[in-house]
Amino acid sequence: MLGEISMRKIIHVDADCFYAALEMRENPALRDVPLAVGGNPDGRGVVATCNYLARQYGVRSAMASANARRLCPNLVFVKPNFNLYKRASEEMREIFAQFSDLIEPASLDEAYLDVSESEQCRGSATLIASQIRQLVYQEIGITVSAGIAPVKFLAKIASDWNKPNGMFTVSPAEVATFCLNLPLTKLPGVGKATSTKLARLGLFNCRDILQCDKDLLVSTFGKYSYSLIQMSEGKDSRLVKPNHARKSISIERTYSADLDNQAALAECLPELMDGLRQRYRNLPKQYTVLKKYVKLKFDNFQHTTMEMTLSQNADPLCFDDFQRLMTVGWCRQKRAVRLMGLGFRLAEGSHSSLQLPLPFPCSGL
Repeated sequence: MLGEISMRKIIHVDADCFYAALEMRENPALRDVPLAVGGNPDGRGVVATCNYLARQYGVRSAMASANARRLCPNLVFVKPNFNLYKRASEEMREIFAQFSDLIEPASLDEAYLDVSESEQCRGSATLIASQIRQLVYQEIGITVSAGIAPVKFLAKIASDWNKPNGMFTVSPAEVATFCLNLPLTKLPGVGKATSTKLARLGLFNCRDILQCDKDLLVSTFGKYSYSLIQMSEGKDSRLVKPNHARKSISIERTYSADLDNQAALAECLPELMDGLRQRYRNLPKQYTVLKKYVKLKFDNFQHTTMEMTLSQNADPLCFDDFQRLMTVGWCRQKRAVRLMGLGFRLAEGSHSSLQLPLPFPCSGL
């Protein structure tokens, strides 16, 4: 079992000051000022997050807004916009789904991916993480950091190693050496109280744990002592477990040069169809395709999505359907396109209750 786990390729993706980054994207005037997303500093508000300029003043998440204002008198507060954050989170997960079906969201702004079976980027988890970071920046306009490791807890630690907008890889061959000097405060479950207990015993890094008397650890930390030992050895038996049903599968490309006309779009369609066909073949049998869609993002960064509902016996991979959807989508603005994507909307269960398809039902801009 340990050998199998040690061969996993796990990526932990964590957005950099997620809420604040989205607020700065929406209002560029906020980019060069210390910014906090949270409650009113004149009341009992709390800072949900802040940008890195505010952090230079000592402002932190979960801090009382009044205290944050005292540390940084020029701090600008904005109220949370959770609809904005949820949309961006969903967009990130659509990008993740281009590389793996094994996605475990940890929160709106972070997730684990197991890319062990992915053939993209020559099967390199580091290259996949780099491509994910690039796509998030291009399509969502924010930065994310990524950690790559054979086990979950190390992937999470690695994602914080070069924050913000950074990436760090712990290869299987480096795990033992990396863990030896790893501060125990980096381990999950080691909070203020536990770190104080560890320090009293002279235990500050994983090497100290491995050299410590095991009976002493057990008598002091109980069952958690076994987790401390396992993590100090670089072991973590937890697998990446998706905790929600898939709502879609898709593939999309951002092009280095904009596609100026309908003919250029048509030339790129077969490659996307090949990628979507492969993902459809790998789709677990409990899922049914409800709709097919084409997404276009124009050079003005506006996007549109054309959808088509499938009847029970329709071919989900009918090329002509996607081509018609692409054409109707392009005709909405008739301008250069920087991104094109194809996908399916999914549901679990049988297809018997689906409606007959309308010619071209559309979602708005």
